[in-house]
Amino acid sequence: MTRFAWNALLMMALLVASGCTTAAPPAQDVAADKAKLEADAASWFDLLAKGDTNGMANLYAEDALLMAPGTPALNGRAAIATFFANELGGMKSEGLAIRNGTVTGAGVSGDTGWITGNYTVVDGSGAAVDSGNYMSIHKRTGGQWLFIRDTWNSDRPPAPATPASAPPK
Repeated sequence: MTRFAWNALLMMALLVASGCTTAAPPAQDVAADKAKLEADAASWFDLLAKGDTNGMANLYAEDALLMAPGTPALNGRAAIATFFANELGGMKSEGLAIRNGTVTGAGVSGDTGWITGNYTVVDGSGAAVDSGNYMSIHKRTGGQWLFIRDTWNSDRPPAPATPASAPPK
């Protein structure tokens, strides 16, 4: 092969190789992602205060898992919407409301994010009757951050068990 042919072959190989490389993915704006997760947490509490349980459920992925205290885990947006509707009805009848506390942590890695924070349950007079913490895991789906796992717990110990009555003699 002539020198010209080798140079042409080398040039063709370089062009082919350069066409096979992929562009670097856009840089992730972690600060913006964390801010969005914090805004979604605030939105959850706002929707709860308004009684918009469908709006709350729409913050969750279709296959999300909700692990609320004292109840079996709930899987799926429809089950989560039903749970929140029932809980909200009970809260309203008891004169209770849940207030957002502070975000205590947030993180993002790729399309997965998490957020932690605290809350307070108040009665009709505004007195705190409970407080606790939450942790939510989110996944970016179609450009939107959706809850995929959600759980919370009370800071207070559970109520003591009611003693069983003695069997009749």
